[in-house]
Amino acid sequence: MAQPEAIPQEAAGMGDIGAALAGATSGAAEGAPNQGAGSGEVKDAKQGTVPFHSLDFILDIPLKVTVELGRSKMAIRDVLQLAQGSVIELAKFAGEPLEVLVNDKLIARGEVVVVNEKFGIRLTDILSPVERIEQLK
Repeated sequence: MAQPEAIPQEAAGMGDIGAALAGATSGAAEGAPNQGAGSGEVKDAKQGTVPFHSLDFILDIPLKVTVELGRSKMAIRDVLQLAQGSVIELAKFAGEPLEVLVNDKLIARGEVVVVNEKFGIRLTDILSPVERIEQLK
């Protein structure tokens, strides 16, 4: 069986995720039994084994991205009294960075920007891979 092809530049630009997955695919032993995703092939229930040459097969997996402005705890009584124009005090100060969460895990912090009359977030701090792994514990 031939060695898997080199990971294309697009995957290399994915940062730690691309590097980790690239290492997993390039470390496959030739001729190992039950070769699957680590050997350049993906197991498919309908078609058997389908070869792949890059990480394109994971790029369409949807992730939930949340930008958190702040949080607050309220009693049911207070929630029921909310009306148009009510103000909810958040446990964050004005000017503090917003938090960017992917699948409810903090990955970055940033500030609000307006682009073409739409709100966005400019990332100012991205957590290191070590910090992200610590969150999983």
